Amino acid sequence: MFDWLIVGAGFAGSVLAERIASQRGEKVLIIDRRAHAGGNAYDRYDDAGILIHQYGPHIFHTNSEMIFFYLSQFTKWRFYEHRVLARVDGQLVPIPINLDTVNRLYGLSLDSSGLERFFAERAERIAEIRTSEDVVVSKVGRELYEKFFRGYTRKQWGIDASHLDRTVTARVPVRTNRDDRYFTDVFQFMPKRGYTALFERMLSHPNIKIMLCTDYREIRSVVPHRRVIFTGPIDEFFDFRFGKLPYRSLRFEHLTLDRAWHQPVAVVNHPQSEPFTRVTEYKHLTGQRHSRTSLTYEYPSDHGDPYYPVPQPQNAVLFKRYEELARKRSDVWFVGRLATYRYYNMDQVVGQALATFKRINEALPLELRKRAPSRLAAMAEVTQI
Repeated sequence: MFDWLIVGAGFAGSVLAERIASQRGEKVLIIDRRAHAGGNAYDRYDDAGILIHQYGPHIFHTNSEMIFFYLSQFTKWRFYEHRVLARVDGQLVPIPINLDTVNRLYGLSLDSSGLERFFAERAERIAEIRTSEDVVVSKVGRELYEKFFRGYTRKQWGIDASHLDRTVTARVPVRTNRDDRYFTDVFQFMPKRGYTALFERMLSHPNIKIMLCTDYREIRSVVPHRRVIFTGPIDEFFDFRFGKLPYRSLRFEHLTLDRAWHQPVAVVNHPQSEPFTRVTEYKHLTGQRHSRTSLTYEYPSDHGDPYYPVPQPQNAVLFKRYEELARKRSDVWFVGRLATYRYYNMDQVVGQALATFKRINEALPLELRKRAPSRLAAMAEVTQI
């Protein structure tokens, strides 16, 4: 008999498995349909011996000291600040849009105050910011929106930005200085030995058992368990009772080139005519030295594994119907991007899982007994950057 059956071995499921096993001393079975743990953050060495991310680039960044130090129990870190270029009108320019982006694109020599005026002259007045298009054109105007956002958004989501919630493009800032970092978080690192090694250590507790290539519906009535944590698509859990929630998927094309480097940064976005959205070169992320280089081209799709909930008002309404069903299930906890139909960064998923563990402890207090010592107490010794 397992105390917990956890469905999904990504960050949400794995963090909760580790916390429950180490802090509550309970037995956990964690399952996943895929042949590996780690969810979309899974990485592996390809045939050339280069460490790649199987499901596209995953860059860890957070402003939460608590989340950073929690994960530091399971990995050492490599400092890395992510920089992205976009191929626009035949040039490679920084994204998010900054001072260098505009100066290179238009052959100008503006300073920060000049760029502020440049944006102000082109920004459109929008009475109410409702869509992703509204967000961009109200900041930088129609022309830059067309060059950097409209095509990319259409490829990524399969619909125009004018039909997407404002949160999609609001995630990408616009800067009037030369800061070309994609993120500005306090903690920006990559796991030194990769994400797979991090997950292996996180799930190494003797109270945790793992079953891969396993579907929840095939074992839920076979394996005895008391409670469930579900991190998959919430509509699937309820057998699509109200219909399917829309998700966007991705197709990845991995290839290795017989040269040391292909592009100047880890990720180059392609917002214009190419069928793919971005190209990732992994050695920039990992710091690995190799005479060859491996790349991934990303092609968004409506078909395949669910990656991104589609942020539209009608989808939010449909999700709320499933959420009401979930609230009635006191024996099941729904956690993660797919189970809560929201886009989260990795650190946000970790934070949500840790917050869920706190709620579990409040709802299901343990009898007074000796608990396993917390590995978090020794984090100062483990964390080596």
